[in-house]
Amino acid sequence: MKNKTILDVCRRFSAGDAIKAKEIKETGEYPVFGANGIRGYTDTFNFDGQCAVIGRQGAGSGNVHYYEGKAYMTEHAIVAEANDENCSGYLAYTLMQMNLARYQGQSAQPGISAKTISELPIEVPDLNYQKLVFESLNNLEKKIANNNAIVRQLEAMAKTIYDYWFLQFEFPNEKGKPYKSSGGKMVWNEELKREIPEGWKVGNLSNNELTKIIKPGIDKFEGTKNYLETADVTESNYTKGEEVTFENRASRANMQPTKNSVWFAKMKDSVKHLLINEEMQPLIERSIFSTGFLGLQCSSDSFEYIATYIKSEYFEKAKNKLAHGATQQAINNSDLRGIKIVIPCDEVLTEFHKRFKSIYSLISKKTIENKELIDMKDFLLPLLMNGQVTISKN
Repeated sequence: MKNKTILDVCRRFSAGDAIKAKEIKETGEYPVFGANGIRGYTDTFNFDGQCAVIGRQGAGSGNVHYYEGKAYMTEHAIVAEANDENCSGYLAYTLMQMNLARYQGQSAQPGISAKTISELPIEVPDLNYQKLVFESLNNLEKKIANNNAIVRQLEAMAKTIYDYWFLQFEFPNEKGKPYKSSGGKMVWNEELKREIPEGWKVGNLSNNELTKIIKPGIDKFEGTKNYLETADVTESNYTKGEEVTFENRASRANMQPTKNSVWFAKMKDSVKHLLINEEMQPLIERSIFSTGFLGLQCSSDSFEYIATYIKSEYFEKAKNKLAHGATQQAINNSDLRGIKIVIPCDEVLTEFHKRFKSIYSLISKKTIENKELIDMKDFLLPLLMNGQVTISKN
């Protein structure tokens, strides 16, 4: 191991460039990195290569991501690109272990100084060993990313069919043809101010035939359980959280996961979901949730429909519109009265369940697998970085 500063092992250690908000879109060719990772996409890039990306401003300052490829790095991100004698991937994983957030300045807007970080000491092994460590950890990251890609594809399929069946009302009729365009009877609904299929109803998330709001309260347990806060969930992936006993848990650790339940973060602009079917039994047995989540108990037939609805853009927009609060805007149980939901007839609901049960089963299996891979990476990372575990090339 050689003792150096971070700057010693970098060919570049500097912030990116400003970009106008209107140029950042939900989709695009190149990711845009801000203070907290990818904040959107754009059609131009100002970086091409391998690097560690360090959040420079805001609450996310000090967090570290590894990136390879073309991207647009903003002024809120520091690009740390290793020189020829070192590996950018190894550098990124080393920086992840250094808790750079502790160097945030004491001002109203948190931030870290590139100069301060660049002068921190760092121990680096020889380049070949750096590459071995990086390859081992990055293989786990690639498996996680591949699972996420599969999940996104499956969710996109569910969304497409959901929109076709429940927004355009083109679900299969008794002859297997699209209902509305084949002359299916439509009736005017005053709540939605639009026509819906005959025999369908409209409810709200606080009062409907398909779900019940899960009330706070957990079953008493022996030993420890894993307490998940909203911060422990990214989209639908979840990390280890905190091990707590029944007696020493925080007052917020008071929500009980159940089979066929759908959970979402109450906070505005917080897109975090936990979709719990029978394949998520390990999570049910080992975890309790924060009251920052709101849970909806579904039946086995309605789970897939409600899960797809909660992951829809309509739901997130409605949630954000109803969020309130002086310091942290969020919704509560009463606010769910303002979020409308169409209640399809039993035949269509059952058919959607049959067609998508296997898809949501696979999504859950990939989610559980990712949890195991994330745990493995988190376990190995510090051991490999501090030399407690070494690896060799076969």
